Amino acid sequence: MPTATERRSVDWTALLIDAVNKPGLVSSAYRLFCRYSVGNQILALFQCLFRNIEPGPIHTYRGWLKLGRQVRKGEKAITLVMPVQVKRKRHEPAPEGAIVENDSSAGHCVNAGDMKFTKFIERPFWFVLSQTDGEPVQPETASEWDEIDALQALNIERVPFSQTDGNCQGYANGRQIAVSPIAFMPHRTLFHEVAHVELGHTAKSMGLVDHGETTPRDIREVEAECVALICSASLGLPGEEFSRGYIQHWLRTETIPERSVQRIFKAADSILRAGRPQEIPAEADVPAV
Repeated sequence: MPTATERRSVDWTALLIDAVNKPGLVSSAYRLFCRYSVGNQILALFQCLFRNIEPGPIHTYRGWLKLGRQVRKGEKAITLVMPVQVKRKRHEPAPEGAIVENDSSAGHCVNAGDMKFTKFIERPFWFVLSQTDGEPVQPETASEWDEIDALQALNIERVPFSQTDGNCQGYANGRQIAVSPIAFMPHRTLFHEVAHVELGHTAKSMGLVDHGETTPRDIREVEAECVALICSASLGLPGEEFSRGYIQHWLRTETIPERSVQRIFKAADSILRAGRPQEIPAEADVPAV
């Protein structure tokens, strides 16, 4: 039975909808919390805004002590999602969303019947700079995002555009993408097509299959454009309003499925990290799928 702190209380669907509909929010979250995953960036900023905490760098209690700062008495931590590794017997099902791996593959000596998996739980371990006193702190900034580095890290090839349809902005096939030389917003189209690949929409030629299930086209387009909006907005690139219109066109009156929300955050995070390979890993991650 999970404890109260292990139960997921974050409404990730509502979080995503608010983020993509509020101009400037995604870019602010990225600028302030670049070391953390996209989902945690947005989650941290919303908590600061909701609790009237001045947004700024975040660390754990011990992290601030190492930097010569002390969390003020009575301050309440903000919650982020973090990965925790636990073991289970082979006959026991892994929790939904867990990443499963065999312990022996990592070189550990364990019982043949044991496996380990990573689950993602919410923990209130982080404090904002404005909740502390002490030595001055230099804010961290994200390094420049590089398209060539990103595509290489993601094993995606950009090929010449060969479509004759003048309405086609770009396309993805397998692990190849192409962007029209006359695309309205080339950066948005690039992120959209890369997202299709990262989301598994092009895993099988013409089948558009991910995880053994065919994803409907409307959901594929919503997922890819949400990723494009997050990536573009994070890097301060224009076009949020056009992405919102595109998303609404495909979403119509439906809501974004929770599974899609998790996939969107994960894909956006992978793409942004891939373009900044020299950065150190984040301290926490969004739920995996």
